Amino acid sequence: MRMYDIIMKKRNGFPLTKEEIYYFVDGFTNGTIPDYQASALLMAIYFQHMNYEETLNLTMAMADSGEHLDLSGISGIKADKHSTGGVGDKTTLVLAPMVAAVGVKTAKMSGRGLGHTGGTIDKLESFPGFSTTLSQEQFVKNVNDIGLAVTGQTGNITPADKKIYALRDVTGTVDNISLIASSIMSKKLAAGADVIVLDVKTGNGAFMKNIEDATELAKTLVDIGNGAGKKTYAVISEMNEPLGYAIGNSLEVIEAIDTLKGNGPRDLYNLCIELGSLMVAASDQNISLEQAKQILKKTIEDGSAYRKFKEFIESQGGNPSDVDNCHDLIKVNQVLDIKSFQSGYIAGIQTENIGNAVMMLGGGRQKKGDSIDHSVGVIIKKKVGEQVKEGESLATVYINNTDNLDTALDLIKSSFEFSEDIIKEPELIKGIIS
Repeated sequence: MRMYDIIMKKRNGFPLTKEEIYYFVDGFTNGTIPDYQASALLMAIYFQHMNYEETLNLTMAMADSGEHLDLSGISGIKADKHSTGGVGDKTTLVLAPMVAAVGVKTAKMSGRGLGHTGGTIDKLESFPGFSTTLSQEQFVKNVNDIGLAVTGQTGNITPADKKIYALRDVTGTVDNISLIASSIMSKKLAAGADVIVLDVKTGNGAFMKNIEDATELAKTLVDIGNGAGKKTYAVISEMNEPLGYAIGNSLEVIEAIDTLKGNGPRDLYNLCIELGSLMVAASDQNISLEQAKQILKKTIEDGSAYRKFKEFIESQGGNPSDVDNCHDLIKVNQVLDIKSFQSGYIAGIQTENIGNAVMMLGGGRQKKGDSIDHSVGVIIKKKVGEQVKEGESLATVYINNTDNLDTALDLIKSSFEFSEDIIKEPELIKGIIS
């Protein structure tokens, strides 16, 4: 088998066999296939696309390129949730303790944020002492003991995906459904869960800007998961405005805690109920989706989800009193209010701009390895469809470093679009793929 022949075959529009795909993935991972040949194949895939069988085989080859998390020591059904990324997306912080409180085991491997989207690991590291580098033994023990653990991605999980994504990033081959889906699902399959629920974002603050592309991606992800023997579901959700009101690591933690106490934003709460009900119902065939929703709502009402979150923070080295006193996590030099320059209704929010503004303030990374400031960020005060008066606050900005402050403030100000007419509130859930 020759890499040259595989490149030519795909360039000419023919599907690759399982053996050819594994040959490419194994060879590129171990260094026997050079970057220039891998780049050529990725570009051929970009233009000629992959069918379902090819996409599934590519996913499995990348998943098999490294270790699989061994969750056999965890009793019961293991569920996982993944988001394609957005601004203010702190669903894991609310969702995981909710489902754990009703007995669904959540063994989650999460990543750090890059660009305008935040990472769950970064948010959790807002708590002093919280560890996101658990050993396999501790990870399994925590899930068995309290039903929940979150760890960072290890270097031994899907090394092929890391190498291939780095190459896609510099060769203009990121934006391809098969390559995106195989990257996401290879990590999910290697993480070992029985049930996978995916939150596919669509809108100006998401990677998939329109509903058609988001739906195609969601269907591909679900098909791969089911083809690999996992119960897989996808929710397509709104990202034409931030999820909730808080953007920035510690600010999002506080908002998540408020939600666990029953005082959080409606969109965040509703999305967690939607995602969580799929996780619960898929884990227990005797529970319907509607029953699962009612069960999850009760975890907020009776405080069990909040108590589970405190237990989770303590189990990974944090101080549970920091949950009770979460506002003390914010340590900034300056807080500024951005006032509206006109009256009307919020017609739209350029969500990615707000995410980029938080990154400029130090709350995100422009490249891997950048340090972040957990305290800085933005709390928007108005969302799409809400009325605003001239001089009323549009956003509050939490600041430490002022190097890029003017640019960041201009980005936030220009993100809000106005209308004199009443604007309908956007629909949160665009679709569910099962």
